[in-house]
Amino acid sequence: MLEILSLIRSDGDPRWCRSVPNWDRGPWLETVLGLRRARGNPRPRLISSHLPIQLFPKAFFSSKAKV
Repeated sequence: MLEILSLIRSDGDPRWCRSVPNWDRGPWLETVLGLRRARGNPRPRLISSHLPIQLFPKAFFSSKAKV
């Protein structure tokens, strides 16, 4: 899924996907380092997670995020 979203974000150009590691393109929401990295990424951000929806931050549900 991260590869597909990365290609959509880069308008189908695979150079970004090939040159930037997965953990930089879509950092994990549930780790401190991943959250810091995600906040530093330019918008629109890609964020990865395996958390159940019940454990997502409450602010997520009132945001314009797409899942």
